[in-house]
Amino acid sequence: MTQQELTAYIQANFDGKLTLLDTGRAEPMFEVKPEDLVDTARHLRDDPQLKFDFLCNLGGVDTRQRLEVVYSIASMTKHLRLDFKLALGYENPSAETITSVWPAANWYEREMNELYGIEIRNHPDLRPLLLPDDWDQGHPMLKNWDAPDFIRMPEL
Repeated sequence: MTQQELTAYIQANFDGKLTLLDTGRAEPMFEVKPEDLVDTARHLRDDPQLKFDFLCNLGGVDTRQRLEVVYSIASMTKHLRLDFKLALGYENPSAETITSVWPAANWYEREMNELYGIEIRNHPDLRPLLLPDDWDQGHPMLKNWDAPDFIRMPEL
C-alpha cells in the first residue's frame, strides 16, 4: 500500500475521526479528537488492512498556543507508518491512556505527564520516571517553564 493509498483508505474507513494534515512529509499525518483517541487507536491496530501493531514513539510539543501529543505508529507486517496527533488546550491538558492498545505507551505517557503536565486519565502507573520523586518545580518541557537555577539561552 502506498502512502497515497493509505491516506485514501483512512479517509474512507475512519468516519472522519482522523483529519489529514499537510504537515506530514515522510508519512501521512492526521489529527484525532481527544474523545476519539482510544477507539481510533484500537481501530488502527485491529483493522486487517492496516495492522498498526507497533507504537514507535510518542512525543509532546508545546506550540505556546496549545500542547500536542504526537503518536508515531507502524505496521510490521504491512510495512506501513503514519503519525497522528492529539491537540490539547494549554490549561489543564488531559488525554486518555492508550496503554490498552499499545502497552509501550506506558513510559511515554509517564514522560508526557512529568515533562508537559498532561494528565493521562486511567493510566495504570503514573509514578515519576525521569524527575526526582520530590520534584516540585513544574514541567520542564513547557516553553514557559522557569526555575531559579535554569538559564534560558537566547532565541536565535
